Amino acid sequence: MSVGIEMGLSMGPGAEPARLDLEELLATRLLVQGNSGSGKSHLLRRLLEQSAGSVQQVIVDPEGDFVTLAEAYGHVVVDGAHGEADLQAIAARVRAHRVSVVLTLESLDMEAQMRAAAAFLGGLFEAERSHWHPVLVVVDEAQIFAPAAAGDVSDEARKASLGAMTNLMCRGRKRGLAGIIATQRLAKLAKNVAAEATNFLMGRTFLDIDMARAADLLGLDRRGAERFRDLARGEFVALGPALSRRPLALRIGPVTTSARSGSPKLVPLPAPADADLRALILTRSAEDSGPAWAPAPRTPPVPRATPADLMRELSAYRPEPVEAPEPLSEEEIRAGCDAVLRGIAADPDAGGQPVAVVYQDFLVRCRMRGLDGEAMSLATFRRRLGVARAGLDASEPAEADGRWDEAQAAAAALPDEVQGLFLMLARAALAGEPCPGDEALARAIGSRSPGRAKRLLAYVETRGTIVCRMDYRGNRVVALPSLNCETAPGDPKAPAGEGKTPSGESKTPAGEVKGAEARAAPEAKPAPAAAPPMLDMPGLFAAE
Repeated sequence: MSVGIEMGLSMGPGAEPARLDLEELLATRLLVQGNSGSGKSHLLRRLLEQSAGSVQQVIVDPEGDFVTLAEAYGHVVVDGAHGEADLQAIAARVRAHRVSVVLTLESLDMEAQMRAAAAFLGGLFEAERSHWHPVLVVVDEAQIFAPAAAGDVSDEARKASLGAMTNLMCRGRKRGLAGIIATQRLAKLAKNVAAEATNFLMGRTFLDIDMARAADLLGLDRRGAERFRDLARGEFVALGPALSRRPLALRIGPVTTSARSGSPKLVPLPAPADADLRALILTRSAEDSGPAWAPAPRTPPVPRATPADLMRELSAYRPEPVEAPEPLSEEEIRAGCDAVLRGIAADPDAGGQPVAVVYQDFLVRCRMRGLDGEAMSLATFRRRLGVARAGLDASEPAEADGRWDEAQAAAAALPDEVQGLFLMLARAALAGEPCPGDEALARAIGSRSPGRAKRLLAYVETRGTIVCRMDYRGNRVVALPSLNCETAPGDPKAPAGEGKTPSGESKTPAGEVKGAEARAAPEAKPAPAAAPPMLDMPGLFAAE
């Protein structure tokens, strides 16, 4: 059984009552449009008064016109000056207790109104499922909260308000929220909000763009659009499943409550009194508690400086002497450059850059520390960078026996790109350590590709500087003929930083296992049984 409310009388023959199906309205939405003074607020007040006892109501009132419903119908007035979190909590309690409220925003500016409305509508929308009871949500002056274009407010407030209005009109039906929006101009209202309305009440409109859009929504032709200019105050054209299946002109009925700010009325001007009107408005009376107005003292203008005065002032300026810092010693400069070089070598992003680019970065970092980085030439920097990337320092290995200088001399004869790789192999060979893996060699050349390290290793071998071989376990051994030494077997696929032999023991230069004397000798195993004698098969292994 449907619940109908009487909105007024139709303007056709017979003047029959125009009824609005409330249950159908809850399943759909309503859009009210009309210029200022066309009677939109009167229409909304009629709708709210007629349905006050049948459904819960929530009114977003930017001008404070609907607060008079509180005395007559028990609506609770909520001031929008509360914080956004408080408004969301209040909205949740409104849905939980099914209280009709009027959210008045008259004390706020436009941006604050948009933020408050967004928070309150968001609280209604995000209520718990058990509280999804039918609610009429009336938003007056909807073009403020769902503008078609950006205005003087911030983008954050506009997006929040527009998102809340879109949720109300697009997704509010499943949550029991029936949106009723009123606007002065359809052109100022966001299209995705207006397009979700199924019921329309179009009032007086004069602009062609608004008439054309209203006629398009109602399915009228150009001649029907001209009717909107002839509508009087309180007359609307209705269309929708809750109102009429065909466009219906109606006149809204009377209301029992009134807005606090009615339409302006002409009032006769007061007759001139015996007292002098000039003295009446210019003489300060006893009721004026504020201080008497007095003009602010005028400050003399500051004389403008001429270009000659500015040039004279600039020429006379003498900066205060600044004490020069003490020059750094050669040891401090060398230590600072080494620290900068180690920092660049440890930076993973510097590995894929050309050496010239890295050298410019090195000079900039040195200048930031007050160091003379240009004292190190590009060629010296290239060699030092390779040594730093290989994780080596300038000290001589303990097992080198004076051959580290020979290794550095042999590395100097190689291209700069592979000097760090050769020095890493030389240090491992002189110390009797396992051969570094491909990842460690790639890091020595400033690359992340083990394949590139293997190719450069093969290139160095073609120069006759090293000789590579693989043992029976698949481990790599690199010999350096010029130094008469070789590395211990090492896994080529070992992660960078590992320095163990395949058996997990560190090696001496001679290849013997350290600490073998400290371990107990293993027990003698019994000799294997003698193999059975081979059968005598003449001619089996004989040559053909």
